[in-house]
Amino acid sequence: MTGQGKKKNEPLLRVANLVVEFPAGRGKRVHAVSGVSFTLDRGETLGLVGESGCGKSSLARAIMQLPAPTAGRVLLDGEELTTVDSVWLRILRRRFQMIFQDPVSSLNPSRPVGRSIEAPLLAMGHDGPTERTRRAREMMTAVGLDPDRYYDRRPDQLSGGQCQRVSIARALMTGPELLVCDEPVSALDVSVQAQVVNLLAEIRRTYGLAILFIAHDLAVVKNISDRVGVMCLGHMCEVAPCESLYAAPSHPYTAALLAAVPRPDPGYHPPETGLLPGELPSPLDPPSGCRFRTRCPYNDLLCATTQPELREIAPGHLVACHHPLQGKGGV
Repeated sequence: MTGQGKKKNEPLLRVANLVVEFPAGRGKRVHAVSGVSFTLDRGETLGLVGESGCGKSSLARAIMQLPAPTAGRVLLDGEELTTVDSVWLRILRRRFQMIFQDPVSSLNPSRPVGRSIEAPLLAMGHDGPTERTRRAREMMTAVGLDPDRYYDRRPDQLSGGQCQRVSIARALMTGPELLVCDEPVSALDVSVQAQVVNLLAEIRRTYGLAILFIAHDLAVVKNISDRVGVMCLGHMCEVAPCESLYAAPSHPYTAALLAAVPRPDPGYHPPETGLLPGELPSPLDPPSGCRFRTRCPYNDLLCATTQPELREIAPGHLVACHHPLQGKGGV
């Protein structure tokens, strides 16, 4: 059933108890994503943040079925992506597309960028060459690239920002309802980052897309997101409306991330996080109970024995913590 047959108040994307694990030899496994659940509404941007290695990119690729997750469910407009056959999945891919972290390596170096933009329609067997070229030029114009100037250029003749615009145009070719953006600005200069973020925001307004925006830069996420999810070592530890999360984080890990953001003020002194000393836990052998407990100043026996589940502590504000920060005066 297509989106037209679904109730519009249902989420476009529903991720339920998603698990992603990789073999690591000698019987060990990397626990990249462990039981993550969230929803994404039509036209909404959900930012996803966390330290490097927390499982953000593994989650993004599992949603795209690149590869399929180890366990759990991914539903796009009620359609279960993890159980459909490859033929139907190819058809469904028109509705959800991905923008990758490295814009240059995501493009074929020997192919003109105009042809790369056409590639999704060619792979899906839609439209003739004339229509594909027309639509590619239209999408190039939409992302701020002059097709007369750039259509026949190769990736090495473009800047990183221009290559990312090509990647965005390619993702838009199938008319998707969902864009999964895996750190799309981390490889770009700061000034170019702002241009790409503004472009994504404009595209969302123009085409009514839902966006899962993954980044490690909290300032960038704040500028584009309606809600923000925070991942810690494979777990989702907090999900909240953007303003609520930045103004009053409830998970000690979220508060520590926000405290670490540098500010252009020589008189500003970051607050003391109270984090415990020691090495970061490994996804090969994650801690029992709460994944953050080995660094948390509020760690106790309950944290070590019982994994906290996401629960609502305010309208739309969910936190997975036995000792949320309300009433503690922050970290």
